[in-house]
Amino acid sequence: MSIKTNTLYNFLKVLSWIIFLALCVQTGAFIFNYVFSLFKPIATQDLYLELDLSELYESSKADYSILFLLLIATSALKSFLFYWVVSLFRKLNFVRPFSAEIVTQIVRIGYIAVIAGLLSILALQYALQLESKGNDLSFITKYWNDYAGFLMMGVVVFVIVQIFKKGIELQNENDLTL
Repeated sequence: MSIKTNTLYNFLKVLSWIIFLALCVQTGAFIFNYVFSLFKPIATQDLYLELDLSELYESSKADYSILFLLLIATSALKSFLFYWVVSLFRKLNFVRPFSAEIVTQIVRIGYIAVIAGLLSILALQYALQLESKGNDLSFITKYWNDYAGFLMMGVVVFVIVQIFKKGIELQNENDLTL
């Protein structure tokens, strides 16, 4: 591997770790805020990232819980996605880059990306439905506006899986001819 490629690889590895840790902190903060707000309803006014769901909490605790659980679930899926990306970096082998284990990791990443995108669409639609009932949730919909990016990433990842599968075939053929 050239110095430039190695530097880029290490940069992407560190960046993936930073994103993974940041998403874990965000997910943990959402979980803590939700649990804390159940015991101290006054906390619904000043949640993590300046979320104010106090009106929704007052009007419907069930809608508040569903919306917050959707927020936690999408954040957790994004964290889980980057867990598998970080794990992929640990398993990459540049001597024999095409392996069934790597393909399995990449397939997991693709599935999680698609599920995160679909869940974001569901959560966004739910928030918009609550908004149509008179709740002001315009500040929370920004957390689910990245659904198209996750869906597209899932599709791109599945294309990469097909390339890796062909790479495995070629690598095995090459091993047999030696």
